[in-house]
Amino acid sequence: MNSPETPSKPTHKPRPWVDLLVSIIIPSVILMKLSGDEYLGSVMALVIGLAFPLGWGLFELVRYRKYNFIAVLGVISVGLTGGIGLMELDAGWLAIKEAAVPAVIGIAVLVSTRTKYPLVKTLLYNPTVLDVEKIQAVLKERGSEAEFEARLLKASYFFSLTFLFSSIMNFVLAKWIVTSPSGTQAFNEELGRMTLVSYPMIAIPSMIMMIAIFYYLWRSIRRLTGYTLEEVMAPHLAAQHDSKSSDSASSRQDP
Repeated sequence: MNSPETPSKPTHKPRPWVDLLVSIIIPSVILMKLSGDEYLGSVMALVIGLAFPLGWGLFELVRYRKYNFIAVLGVISVGLTGGIGLMELDAGWLAIKEAAVPAVIGIAVLVSTRTKYPLVKTLLYNPTVLDVEKIQAVLKERGSEAEFEARLLKASYFFSLTFLFSSIMNFVLAKWIVTSPSGTQAFNEELGRMTLVSYPMIAIPSMIMMIAIFYYLWRSIRRLTGYTLEEVMAPHLAAQHDSKSSDSASSRQDP
């Protein structure tokens, strides 16, 4: 008797351009250009504009079952922004909210260092990115496990600093750009402008910091194990890398 097949969980593939379009560009255009009474009006523009990142975040959570702390907090953040606008609260609450979300994540990163599952391990040093078993075997063989754990702890501190940077910058941008009363057309336009400006001023620098942290982690692995990055990539990533290399080599050989 055959057992029923268990539906496999869809594989999540990063789609940065879709994320950028749905979470930043479309909401910003709606808030900045369609908030006037002759178009959607301030309330409807706010609802529709924020529905895009909120709906996309919920879709990602449900579709790929990625119920992680940061993703859930992102959905809550969008919901709070909508609540501030719809309830016409003082615009100062927006600056507090913008600063509080990355601050909470940064604190969670620090707290996680006292648990068995530091967030740096979950996000960067995990089997989907690196061949953790291979690395740990060599670290144990060389007696370098304690030194590597110390470097992971330092990476966690660096990681939390990226969220401190985001928290401060979010607060400064919100106080600087969003000055009109919530629930007005001007508030929506300023909110859209803040969303656009936050990408080059906050998201890109934070991304560069994350890359620097991963580079620091990889340099630590390189120093303590002697492996190159290609040798410690997760098996499925290494297979993809080898496949691309062989395809590139064969295309160069073709006349």
